[in-house]
Parts: sequence; structure tokens; C-alpha cells
Amino acid sequence: MSLTRNAEAEDLRLKPKSSRWPTAILLAVSGMLSSMQFTLIVPSLPSFSEDLGTSAEDASWLVTITLLAGAVGTPVLSRMADMYGRRRLLLVTLGLLVAGSLTAALGPGFGWVLAGRALQGCASSIVPIGISLLRDMMPAGRAGTAIAVMSATVGLGSATGLLLSGVLGSSGLGTAGIFVFSAIGGVLALGGVLLLVRDAGSYPGGRFDMLGALGLSVVLASALFVISRSSWWGTNPLPLAVISGLGVLTACLWVPLQLRSARAVIDLRTAFRRPVLLTNIATFFATAGMFANHLLTAHEVQAPAGIGSGLGLSPVEAGLVMIPASLTMAGLSPVAGMLLNRIDARKVLALGALVMSLAFVFRLFTHGSLAVIVVGAALVGVGTALSFAAMPALVMGYSPAQDAAAANGINSLIRTFSGAATSAVFAFLLSSFAVSAGGSQFLTQSGLSLAFGGVAASCLLASVLALLLPASPRGTER
Repeated sequence: MSLTRNAEAEDLRLKPKSSRWPTAILLAVSGMLSSMQFTLIVPSLPSFSEDLGTSAEDASWLVTITLLAGAVGTPVLSRMADMYGRRRLLLVTLGLLVAGSLTAALGPGFGWVLAGRALQGCASSIVPIGISLLRDMMPAGRAGTAIAVMSATVGLGSATGLLLSGVLGSSGLGTAGIFVFSAIGGVLALGGVLLLVRDAGSYPGGRFDMLGALGLSVVLASALFVISRSSWWGTNPLPLAVISGLGVLTACLWVPLQLRSARAVIDLRTAFRRPVLLTNIATFFATAGMFANHLLTAHEVQAPAGIGSGLGLSPVEAGLVMIPASLTMAGLSPVAGMLLNRIDARKVLALGALVMSLAFVFRLFTHGSLAVIVVGAALVGVGTALSFAAMPALVMGYSPAQDAAAANGINSLIRTFSGAATSAVFAFLLSSFAVSAGGSQFLTQSGLSLAFGGVAASCLLASVLALLLPASPRGTER
């Protein structure tokens, strides 16, 4: 019986050779669509506040709720993918994206839009599930390239979301046009997955650890809430103190529960093995470079002339400035994949993080012209392409093959926390080194320089941590 099952799995892997790269492209586009959900509404938040009749602070929850849902949903859905089928859970996550987009587009008020954004956040698990599918589907010599392309969609999608936001928000549908676009993209991706994607093996199934998932949800949601709302410590600290205490107490109960569970939501013994832990820590510090590139570039070019190195551009024009960086990430991701097939993934991560660090040093000492800003952002894109290609290869190399989706889910979760922490640090700098202009606040030149220097140090630390990893992990081998 096992021989028959193995033969069927091998047949599934070998049969659709002609559709491998179309499937890889489909998965990459799906991953790009999921990562866009975090940035599509950011430039349009003032319009959402006006359209929904809510305050600017309440409107910011449209971003926070998506981060929270993504943080909770990614490890849970990724673990379920390893248990019940990666294709099946990929369809579920795309379905949640479509449902959330339609809810937000058609809902009559702020609460409906908030609920829709929460469902959209669950789509962040598309990337780790897609990467694990690519590892199963592609031959070992090509898997690195395909995974690199898929991993690069995180940065590419985030940048594209910033660019499209103004265009979609100014359409005839208004801010609802943003959600209609996501719904249409999700439906097309669903159809493509049904036609092209196949599982290449069997799954263990079993009873899912619902209690562990609930505990994890409380721990992650409380941690991310405290990070994303860190500014409340100075004005309204009681809610943050209560939520922090709840998270710590739940973690103290959850950790022993997971260590005793036969099918834990997160395999803590694997997650805290030195290579996996170091990879995820390096991921945190390297990912800060990508998010800081988006935040600081948009902020720098939109600042009025005379403030820092401001150019006074509109949000749509600021999105256009990020196009070279996005194209760089997309264009270099196959190159990064070929590097993964030839040298240790840890060296690719170290090189990528070092390039990002040097790019931020360049930006620290060069100011004042659009060309310099575009070149600096594109150089960060070079490092991002290399780093993000290496992260999943390292995680899968150090983790059991049957837990590939879950391991990548944790790595994706680390990226989410890195983005939230980067945004929180940016908000802190904005409150400490700010100058007002036109009713908005912008970083002074000293604040901008401090930000560039800090991110350069973060990326350099990631490069050093990558070099401390053991050589020659299994990477994309199966």
C-alpha cells in the first residue's frame, strides 16, 4: 500500500513538467497579492478616515488588524497545511482573501471594513505554503530559483501596494476600489490554483491542536499589539500593561503545553535549535532593511523642500520612486536563486544583508536629489532580493521536510514582527525628531540620519549572524 502511495506521489511530481514554471509564476503572483494587502491602504488612510466618518487613530486600525490577523493566522494555517494538504490550505487562504476583500468593499460601515481587513491578513500564509509547494514540485536544481522568486514577492508586493494605492483610491469606486482590485486578483489566483497546482505527496492528518492554536493566538496578538501601539505608553499605558500581562501569562502556560503535544502548532524544540533560531533572528534584523526602505524613502521624498532632503512629492509620485527598487528585487531574484544552487544559503543571506547595510550607509552620506534617493533605494532592493531568497532555503534546510510550511510560516511571522517593530521605531523617531509642515510631521535631517544609521547597523548584524550559521544546510533539497 505504501509503495502504491509513493508511486502516486512520484507520478504527481513528474507528470506536470510543462506546467512547473507556470505554476511557480502563479504562486509568486499569489504571494505578491497577499503581501500587497499590508501596504495597499497605507497611503489612502486619510481618505478612509473621511469616507468612513472615523478618526485618523481609528482608521489606523485598518492596518493594525491586518498585522494582528496575519501574525495569528500564518503559523496556524501553515501548520494545518503540513497536516491536511498544502494545496487545500492554499485554496482556503485565497478564499479568505476574496471573502475579506468583498466584505470590506461592500460592508456598510467601519466595522465591516475592519472585519474584511482581518480576513485579508490571514492571506499572509500564502507565501510560506507556496514556498513549501515549490520545494515539493520543482527539481532540486531549479527549486532555489523558484523559491527565490516567490520569496522576493514579499518586498515586491509591499512596494507595489504603495504604488497602486493612490491610483485605485482615486478611481470611480473610491477607497472601495482598493478592495475590489484585491477581490478580482484573489478570484483569478483561486482559478489558477485549481487548474495548475497539485500536491506532491501524502499528509499525516490527525487532530489539530486547537488549544495550542488559541494560546499562540493570544501570545502573538498581545505582543504585536503592544509593539504596534507602543506610543500609548506615554498617554494611556493601562491597556498595554494589561495586554502585556495577559500575553506573558498565556506564554507561561502555552510553552509547556506545546512541549508535551505530539503535534504542536509550533515545534519549539526545532524552533529553538541554534541554526533555526539564528536564521530567524537574522531574518528579523534583515527584514527591517526592506521595511525601512519603504518607510524612509516615501517619507523623504514627500517631505516639503527645505525639510531634511525633502522633495515635496505626492503619494502617487512617491510610489513611482519605489519602482526601480521593486524592479531590482524582481529582476535579481532568479539570480539569487541560481546563487543558492551554487553556494551556501548562509553566504547569500550574509551578502544580501551586507549590501543593504552599505546601501543605507550610502544614503546616510548622500542627500538632496531624486536620482540619489532612487539609486539608494534600488541598492537596498539588491540586498533584499538576495536576503529574502536565502531565508526560506535556510529555514527548510534546518527543519524536517514534513514541517516545511510550518517552518516557513514562523519565518514569515518573524518578518511581520520586524515590520511592526520598524514602524514603531519610525513613529518614535518621528515624535522625537520632528518638524511640522502643512499639518503633518516630518523627520529632521538629524532624525533621518539616525534612522539610516540604525538600519545600516541592523542589517550588518544580520550579516554577521548569517556567517555564524552552520555551513551547507539541506536548503532546497527534498
